[in-house]
Amino acid sequence: DIGTESYTFSFTIRDSPTYFINAQSWGREEYIRSLSESFRVGDCVTIENPLIQSKEAEREEKFNPVTPSGYKLLLSENHSVVKTSSCYDTDTRLLSLLHLPVKNPQDYYSLGDIVANGQSLHGRVLNMLAAVMAVSE
Repeated sequence: DIGTESYTFSFTIRDSPTYFINAQSWGREEYIRSLSESFRVGDCVTIENPLIQSKEAEREEKFNPVTPSGYKLLLSENHSVVKTSSCYDTDTRLLSLLHLPVKNPQDYYSLGDIVANGQSLHGRVLNMLAAVMAVSE
Protein backbone atom coordinates (compact mmCIF):
# COMPACT_ATOMS: atom_id res chain seq x y z
CA ASP A 1 0.00 0.00 0.00
CA ILE A 2 1.25 3.46 -0.89
CA GLY A 3 2.16 5.48 2.19
CA THR A 4 2.62 2.51 4.54
CA GLU A 5 5.96 1.33 5.85
CA SER A 6 7.15 -2.12 4.91
CA TYR A 7 9.80 -4.10 6.77
CA THR A 8 11.95 -6.96 5.55
CA PHE A 9 13.80 -9.90 7.06
CA SER A 10 16.12 -12.21 5.13
CA PHE A 11 17.93 -15.36 6.15
CA THR A 12 19.59 -18.41 4.60
CA ILE A 13 18.61 -22.00 5.37
CA ARG A 14 20.45 -25.22 4.61
CA ASP A 15 19.76 -28.92 4.97
CA SER A 16 22.97 -30.32 3.50
CA PRO A 17 26.59 -29.22 2.98
CA THR A 18 25.83 -28.48 -0.67
CA TYR A 19 22.30 -27.11 -0.77
CA PHE A 20 21.04 -23.91 0.83
CA ILE A 21 18.58 -21.22 -0.16
CA ASN A 22 17.77 -17.63 0.78
CA ALA A 23 14.43 -16.77 2.34
CA GLN A 24 12.93 -13.29 2.47
CA SER A 25 9.87 -11.83 4.11
CA TRP A 26 8.20 -8.43 3.78
CA GLY A 27 5.46 -7.10 6.00
CA ARG A 28 4.30 -4.97 8.86
CA GLU A 29 6.79 -4.12 11.60
CA GLU A 30 5.05 -6.36 14.15
CA TYR A 31 5.17 -9.37 11.84
CA ILE A 32 8.80 -8.91 10.84
CA ARG A 33 9.91 -8.26 14.41
CA SER A 34 8.06 -11.36 15.63
CA LEU A 35 9.48 -13.50 12.82
CA SER A 36 13.05 -12.29 13.36
CA GLU A 37 12.81 -13.03 17.09
CA SER A 38 11.22 -16.47 16.65
CA PHE A 39 14.48 -18.32 15.87
CA ARG A 40 18.25 -17.92 16.08
CA VAL A 41 21.25 -19.04 14.05
CA GLY A 42 21.55 -22.79 14.49
CA ASP A 43 17.85 -23.45 15.14
CA CYS A 44 16.00 -26.02 13.08
CA VAL A 45 12.96 -24.57 11.36
CA THR A 46 10.07 -25.82 9.30
CA ILE A 47 8.78 -23.36 6.71
CA GLU A 48 5.21 -23.89 5.61
CA ASN A 49 3.64 -22.37 2.49
CA PRO A 50 6.51 -20.25 1.13
CA LEU A 51 6.22 -18.84 -2.36
CA ILE A 52 9.05 -20.13 -4.54
CA GLN A 53 10.38 -17.45 -6.88
CA SER A 54 13.18 -17.26 -9.39
CA LYS A 55 15.93 -15.06 -8.01
CA GLU A 56 17.40 -12.10 -9.80
CA ALA A 57 21.06 -13.07 -9.35
CA GLU A 58 22.61 -9.72 -10.25
CA ARG A 59 20.46 -7.77 -7.81
CA GLU A 60 19.85 -10.21 -4.98
CA GLU A 61 23.25 -11.80 -4.60
CA LYS A 62 24.84 -8.43 -4.03
CA PHE A 63 23.39 -8.35 -0.49
CA ASN A 64 22.63 -12.04 0.17
CA PRO A 65 24.78 -15.16 0.16
CA VAL A 66 25.20 -16.69 -3.30
CA THR A 67 23.29 -19.96 -3.31
CA PRO A 68 23.45 -22.93 -5.67
CA SER A 69 19.71 -22.59 -6.31
CA GLY A 70 18.13 -20.44 -8.99
CA TYR A 71 15.26 -19.79 -6.58
CA LYS A 72 14.45 -18.06 -3.30
CA LEU A 73 11.69 -18.48 -0.75
CA LEU A 74 9.30 -15.60 -0.18
CA LEU A 75 7.44 -15.73 3.12
CA SER A 76 4.06 -14.07 3.36
CA GLU A 77 2.54 -12.75 6.57
CA ASN A 78 -0.87 -14.14 5.58
CA HIS A 79 0.13 -17.53 4.17
CA SER A 80 3.53 -18.68 5.46
CA VAL A 81 4.52 -20.07 8.84
CA VAL A 82 8.00 -20.59 10.31
CA LYS A 83 8.14 -23.06 13.20
CA THR A 84 11.17 -24.00 15.26
CA SER A 85 11.62 -27.67 16.03
CA SER A 86 13.96 -29.97 17.89
CA CYS A 87 15.15 -31.75 14.75
CA TYR A 88 18.63 -32.37 16.20
CA ASP A 89 17.08 -35.14 18.29
CA THR A 90 15.99 -36.98 15.15
CA ASP A 91 18.62 -35.95 12.59
CA THR A 92 22.11 -35.47 14.01
CA ARG A 93 23.45 -34.89 10.46
CA LEU A 94 22.17 -31.33 10.76
CA LEU A 95 24.56 -30.61 13.64
CA SER A 96 27.53 -30.82 11.25
CA LEU A 97 26.05 -27.99 9.18
CA LEU A 98 26.09 -25.41 11.98
CA HIS A 99 29.62 -24.19 11.33
CA LEU A 100 29.78 -24.42 7.55
CA PRO A 101 30.04 -21.00 5.89
CA VAL A 102 27.80 -20.31 2.91
CA LYS A 103 30.71 -18.70 1.06
CA ASN A 104 33.75 -20.27 -0.52
CA PRO A 105 36.73 -19.69 1.83
CA GLN A 106 38.58 -17.82 -0.95
CA ASP A 107 35.63 -15.50 -1.65
CA TYR A 108 35.81 -13.13 1.31
CA TYR A 109 37.93 -10.43 2.90
CA SER A 110 38.96 -10.45 6.53
CA LEU A 111 38.77 -7.24 8.54
CA GLY A 112 42.59 -7.12 8.43
CA ASP A 113 42.51 -7.26 4.61
CA ILE A 114 40.05 -4.38 4.52
CA VAL A 115 42.14 -2.25 6.89
CA ALA A 116 45.33 -2.98 4.94
CA ASN A 117 43.80 -2.50 1.47
CA GLY A 118 40.96 -0.09 2.19
CA GLN A 119 41.98 2.51 -0.37
CA SER A 120 42.01 0.01 -3.26
CA LEU A 121 38.67 -1.46 -2.13
CA HIS A 122 36.86 1.88 -1.91
CA GLY A 123 33.44 1.75 -3.61
CA ARG A 124 33.42 -2.04 -4.03
CA VAL A 125 30.87 -4.46 -2.58
CA LEU A 126 32.74 -7.14 -0.62
CA ASN A 127 32.11 -10.38 1.21
CA MET A 128 33.49 -10.25 4.75
CA LEU A 129 34.23 -12.97 7.26
CA ALA A 130 33.99 -11.84 10.86
CA ALA A 131 32.53 -13.04 14.14
CA VAL A 132 29.45 -11.15 15.37
CA MET A 133 29.53 -10.50 19.10
CA ALA A 134 26.13 -8.80 19.44
CA VAL A 135 23.25 -7.51 17.36
CA SER A 136 20.96 -4.68 18.44
CA GLU A 137 18.84 -1.89 17.03
